[in-house]
Amino acid sequence: MAAKKQAKKTAPARTAAPGRARGAAATGAARSPAPRAARPSARSPAGAAAAPAPAAGERAPRFELVEPGGARVGSATLAGQPYVLYFYPRDHTSGCTREAQGFRDAAREFAALGLRVIGVSPDSPASHARFRDQHDLGFTLLSDPDRAVARAFGAFGPKRSRGRETMGIIRSTFLVDGAGKIRRAWRGVRVDGHVAEVLAAAREL
Repeated sequence: MAAKKQAKKTAPARTAAPGRARGAAATGAARSPAPRAARPSARSPAGAAAAPAPAAGERAPRFELVEPGGARVGSATLAGQPYVLYFYPRDHTSGCTREAQGFRDAAREFAALGLRVIGVSPDSPASHARFRDQHDLGFTLLSDPDRAVARAFGAFGPKRSRGRETMGIIRSTFLVDGAGKIRRAWRGVRVDGHVAEVLAAAREL
């Protein structure tokens, strides 16, 4: 009789254990969902992270972009000519305006060294035309709306803005010689004194 009572007590335990295991599995699945694919950032159309910035001594990535007026400028049209390629976040902002004015004011010195100055941002050619005319910029501005060229040069990626991390243009400058090789690269540029530093490096080409 005792054996029968013991069987009655243990039988529910034997049948309930699988149910509890199933319940635990379901609970575990709810707590640990399968990882979801990361959403592409609104500021990074392809959801791509910034490529490593090309370093001095490497060939500059090939590119071709449009300037105000519709002319296309890029590696092919610049072949054999040294140039300064600088990436900036946005037309008409204070830091970008000061940087552009710095390159404008040093334009004769860069020209005397045979260098062409080229600014690149995601702004439209129409915005570039207004920015150029407003500040009397005598150098080329190119439009990179999908940030493809900026990413190729490592000038698009995570950065801190107003205390938080965002994806955007990382202010960067590249000094490229006539053979298409990068001679100097600056990333995370601070505007003050930057143009003078680029000019000093250009004199050493």
